[in-house]
Amino acid sequence: MESSRAAASEAVQRKEITKAVAVGAIGNVLEWFDFGVYGYFAPFIGKLFFPRSEPLASMFAAFAVLAVGALSRPLGAVVFGWIGDRAGRRTSLTATVWLMAGSTFLIGTLPTYSQIGVLAPTLLVVARLLQGLSSGGEWGGSAAYMVEYAPLNRRGFIGSFQQVSTGAGFFFGSLFGLIVTSTMSEQTIFGWAWRLPFLSGILLGVVGVYMRLRLHDTPEFQALKQRGGRSTSPLMESLRTQWTGITVAFGYNVIQSVGYYTMLTFMPSFTSEVLKLPPAHAYLSNSIQLLVFVLLLPAMGALSDRIGRRPMLLAAPLILILATYPLFLLIIQGSLRTILSCQLVFGVLLAAYCGPAVAATVELFPTKLRYTSVSIGFNLAVALIGMTSPMISTHLISGLGTAAAPAYVIIGASAISLASVVFGCKETAFEPLKP
Repeated sequence: MESSRAAASEAVQRKEITKAVAVGAIGNVLEWFDFGVYGYFAPFIGKLFFPRSEPLASMFAAFAVLAVGALSRPLGAVVFGWIGDRAGRRTSLTATVWLMAGSTFLIGTLPTYSQIGVLAPTLLVVARLLQGLSSGGEWGGSAAYMVEYAPLNRRGFIGSFQQVSTGAGFFFGSLFGLIVTSTMSEQTIFGWAWRLPFLSGILLGVVGVYMRLRLHDTPEFQALKQRGGRSTSPLMESLRTQWTGITVAFGYNVIQSVGYYTMLTFMPSFTSEVLKLPPAHAYLSNSIQLLVFVLLLPAMGALSDRIGRRPMLLAAPLILILATYPLFLLIIQGSLRTILSCQLVFGVLLAAYCGPAVAATVELFPTKLRYTSVSIGFNLAVALIGMTSPMISTHLISGLGTAAAPAYVIIGASAISLASVVFGCKETAFEPLKP
């Protein structure tokens, strides 16, 4: 009798965990689709909002506006971290979806430079700042939510679905770009079709909010609330007591953010504008890379539950340091087959790092400060390095006169993350979460 009750209780718990992860992940997919499409449509946005005679100059300006979104991400981390650590993860994560949907829809309605002049890029910057504010609260919240729901021996696996949903959002954005560039003429895309993924933001937002409203706060947070352990000032307490962990989290997430914004977002623009690959081929190659990346993440997260986070977080950036420049020398040869092969190598290495990195980051902090601390560490890495990496890569291509220049950005980011793991990573895979 007792064994049957235990089995039934375990089945109910497993069902609840599956539901929480699925609903949280779906909202995250929608959030990151909205955010990612800007990067994928940057070549078109650059020419519509920053008309220049030199394509690289327009692309640089468009990616500069992508980087502008980074300015508001730390503020988003503070605002939504406070809400998440005080009012609950569910409340904060629902608000981030609304804000992302509205700001993405705004981009889709903007007049272009030819219609209203300098006001057009100004409004684009405002919309990007609002997107950055939203995304500043999303990653840390969804990461904390999923890992808090996970049992001890599955935190890496379940935490990896935060990255699966993020990668899936970018994948669907890239797939949208593939469909548009494959089925529509360049004139049609510049005329109106570039607006389609942004206008869909409001519909995706409604779906995302519906999903998020079905969430319950995690058992970890509910227990914290019941015992009266919530922080009255999550930001100040995090900075005072968790600054070491925040520094380590920053280092962990440098290669993650550069990986997303250089290897997964910048590549279609790079291969089409610099290497002159047809846009449809550029999106096809990128979409295949993203699909492989997303499919490998759960296996990598599960592997870290067995062998630990540290071995995987050491191996991936070390290999990236050694392999990135040779891979870029192959990429700049310009054939679709070679580019795709190299992108797949990057996808595998990035999955090996990102799979366990979510759980490793969340495991650094106690429950009462987890949302805020994770968000600050992650978003500082994105703001200072990750989101500026496409702009820096574009500048280096022009300044150094070599198309292989983005390799230096990836190598530098890998070195920072490797150092943070070597000097700051204690094995946390087999320990309970900090209360």
